[in-house]
Amino acid sequence: MAASAHKLIPADPEKVMVIRHVTSEVVTMSTPFLRFGRIKIGGRGTLVRLATGSVAVFSPVALTETAKKETDALGEVKYLVASDQEHHIFLESWHKAYPTAKILAPETLPSYRDKQNYFKLPQANYILFPDKGPAPSITPEFDAEFDVEYVPVHPNKELIVNHRPSKTLIQADLLFNLPAREQFSKTDVSPTTGILTRIFNALQNTRGSAVWQKRFLWYGASSSDRPRFNESMRKIAGWDFERIVPCHGDVVESGGKGIFEKVMEWHLKAKDAKKST
Repeated sequence: MAASAHKLIPADPEKVMVIRHVTSEVVTMSTPFLRFGRIKIGGRGTLVRLATGSVAVFSPVALTETAKKETDALGEVKYLVASDQEHHIFLESWHKAYPTAKILAPETLPSYRDKQNYFKLPQANYILFPDKGPAPSITPEFDAEFDVEYVPVHPNKELIVNHRPSKTLIQADLLFNLPAREQFSKTDVSPTTGILTRIFNALQNTRGSAVWQKRFLWYGASSSDRPRFNESMRKIAGWDFERIVPCHGDVVESGGKGIFEKVMEWHLKAKDAKKST
C-alpha cells in the first residue's frame, strides 16, 4: 500500500470493521474511510459466493484476520474486482493471499497504480475493461450470474455489476447513500459531524428528490460524454435488482431499483443517448 493511503483508513480495521451476511450469498465488510483524510464517507467491500462455490470480492477492504476467516468460509476466491480505479488500495494483500485470483479492473488501473507507487500486480492476473471496444468475457461461471456494465465516462472509471440470483447491484462511486452510518457504527465518531462531511452528506444522498446528487452526476460525472453515460444508465436500469450495495454510505436493502431510477432520472429521460462505438 502506498504511504499516502494510510491517512485515509483506520489504524486498526479489525476493531471497527462491520461484517454482515446480507444474504446467504452476499457478505459486506464495512469500515470507516475518510475522503481526503477528512470527509467521512466510509468504505465497503462485498463478497459474493457463486453457485459453483467460487467467491468474487468487490472493492476489497483491509484483509483482517476476521475478514479472511469469513472469506475462506464462504468459498474459494477466484475474482478480485477493483470496482473503479480508486478502489484498489488493498489489492496487494488480497492478491498475496489469493495469488491465482483474476483481477477485474478498468484498463487504466495498472498505470494508475504505478504512478502512485503501489505494488505491481502480475499482468497475467488482470482482466481489463477497455475504454473503447467490447467488454471482455470473464468466465462462464461469472458471466452466468453477473450483469456487467463498464462506465468509462465517469471520472473514476466505474465497473457496475448486478448479481442476478440475489438481485444485488454492487457499485463504487456511481451512487452514494450517505451518511455512512453502518461504516462508522463501531467507532466513537459520528458520520454526520464536521463541516465538510455535512456538506458532502447533503450533496451525496438518496433522500427526497436527491436533486444535488442528480446535479453532480449530470453536470460533473457525465459531462465528458453524456450520451454514452445515459446509455449505460439505461442499460443498468433494465437489470432486475432490489438491493444496492454502495461503497460509500448505507446499503439500500429494498426498493433499490426505484432509488436508482430516481437518482438517474435525468439520464434515463434524456433524449440525446446514442450508441457508442
